[in-house]
Amino acid sequence: MAPTVDCVLDARATLGEGIVWDAADRRLWWVDIAAPALHRFDPATGRNETWTMPSAVGCVAPRERGGAVVGLEEGWCAFNPDSGAVEVLNRNAPGEAGMRFNDGCVDPAGRFWAGTMPKAGPANAAAGELGNGLLFRLEADRSSPQMLDGFYTQNGLAFSPDSAVMYLSDSHPAVRTIWAFDFDLESGTPSNRRVFFDTRQVAGRPDGAAMDADGCYWMAGIEGWQVIRITPGGKVDRIIEVPVEKPTCLAFGGPRLDTLYVTCMGAGLITKGSEAKQPQAGGVFALDPGVTGYAPPPCAA
Repeated sequence: MAPTVDCVLDARATLGEGIVWDAADRRLWWVDIAAPALHRFDPATGRNETWTMPSAVGCVAPRERGGAVVGLEEGWCAFNPDSGAVEVLNRNAPGEAGMRFNDGCVDPAGRFWAGTMPKAGPANAAAGELGNGLLFRLEADRSSPQMLDGFYTQNGLAFSPDSAVMYLSDSHPAVRTIWAFDFDLESGTPSNRRVFFDTRQVAGRPDGAAMDADGCYWMAGIEGWQVIRITPGGKVDRIIEVPVEKPTCLAFGGPRLDTLYVTCMGAGLITKGSEAKQPQAGGVFALDPGVTGYAPPPCAA
């Protein structure tokens, strides 16, 4: 029997993204890139707190010392939910004007990785040309080295529970590929890049991702109305239909990490004429995936 997918927060976001479980206080951080706004949702009470951000906010992670770290156009920033204060930690990323952060994830050592893309959207992918999106890493000392380049719409960052593999995707229709890298946890270095999964074999393109305790990769299939589980060997293990066209990001949460939460795009970004089929587009959804998840640690910066 297919799991029930429930809307736990009818948020009406325009571009819901970046959902992540904060194990310290058992709440979910998520963003609306287009608003721009940062949210914190408590599944136990249904309360959703919202803070307006000074610029486009691509990603968020719980912070080891409390609060959160967000990727804004100003740079990597610390956010204090008690005061609403935003403090710039490093301005190295997202780099040149016209760029913003997109998807991000904290590795098992507490380093926050995130990619960048043009605010106006990616350019058309020309044969033989690379995109201008970059991948950065925020260290505990707040330095932020550039790690990879050549992306159109960077997405799908995730790290295997055993720290041995880093995953990364590009959502651009001409690319729609997920790669795997060998990952050296001590140095924070990815190597041996290879194709993990070509999403042309499924309905949706790759957007945000989450890992489960078995080391399987869960992909939000944007434009495909689906969430997909892929084994470490790159095989589709499970496809779960969701009631929204454009799921964007995933996070395992709950006290036992046995609930999968999903953000999505809302009005203005879904296909015109499809509104009646997805009246809660822009909300936060939850489902029982039938497995236990993995939650990244907080950011150490």
